[in-house]
Amino acid sequence: MKQNERHEFAPPPTGGLGRSFMVAVFAHLLLLAALTWGIQWKKESKTMTASAELWSAVPQEAAPAANSPEPPAPTPPEPAPPEPVKPTPPPPPLPIKPEPEPKVEPKPVPPPSRVAADIALKKEKEKKEQEKKAAELEKKKKAEREAKALEDKEREKKKLADAEKRKQAELLAKEKAKAKAKEEAKEEAKEAQRAETRRVENLKRMQGMAGASGDENAKGTALKSSGPSASYAGRVIARIKPNITFSGDRSANPVAMVDVRTSPDGTIVGSKLFKSSGNKAWDDAVLRAIEKTEMLPRDTDGQVPSELRITFSAKD
Repeated sequence: MKQNERHEFAPPPTGGLGRSFMVAVFAHLLLLAALTWGIQWKKESKTMTASAELWSAVPQEAAPAANSPEPPAPTPPEPAPPEPVKPTPPPPPLPIKPEPEPKVEPKPVPPPSRVAADIALKKEKEKKEQEKKAAELEKKKKAEREAKALEDKEREKKKLADAEKRKQAELLAKEKAKAKAKEEAKEEAKEAQRAETRRVENLKRMQGMAGASGDENAKGTALKSSGPSASYAGRVIARIKPNITFSGDRSANPVAMVDVRTSPDGTIVGSKLFKSSGNKAWDDAVLRAIEKTEMLPRDTDGQVPSELRITFSAKD
């Protein structure tokens, strides 16, 4: 194993060894220089120097009286020796300041009052947002309620209109049924009257059968032959045909046969198509003309047949 290889779990080597060594050498050189300067300072001769300055005249006293001996002159005080000048100590070696590590400046913390104001402002903003959302929700609910109320109102209105339509339809159906029943009752009454008339005539014929005027080959039941005269059909057609309104093509000469029922006075009480001409427009025109005629003329004997079968031709 090589010597320069390091164990994988060993701590990392400390940096800055050369720099520390240079600092230590510089400090020892400074210390040596200071010691040398101190020894040389002690070898220098001490020279005592003194100096004085006169700022005012020496005070003098008055002479004594004549009879008194003259006092001895005062001895001037010896000047105080000057204090020795203290040598200036060498400046201490400057400490080597380590390189400052970069400081991570913390984020400026706002003052408590600003924080409280921001919190209050945030709460106020959140409160306004909540109030705004609540107002919008209430507005939406109100619009939904109004729309639902309007829809219910329209539905109720439609329901009432449908009920009114059904009621009107029922009334109309009842009126039609009533009119139909009345017409049927009227028709039944007429039919019953005609049946009664025929019954009475049959009784009369049965009662006078012995005096019948028919020949031996006759098959009728009446006392004598009866029926319209030869000219009566022409007279009936002449009465009805002017009322026929037909704008179609007459070249095909459509022919329709119609059964007509009348009352004893000649009033037309009903008509129906016995045989169609094959042209519906001609058939309808003939039936309308019969309804428009309303009454048929009397025959030569003053009677009107109760039932007639009339043929209508377009070219006649």
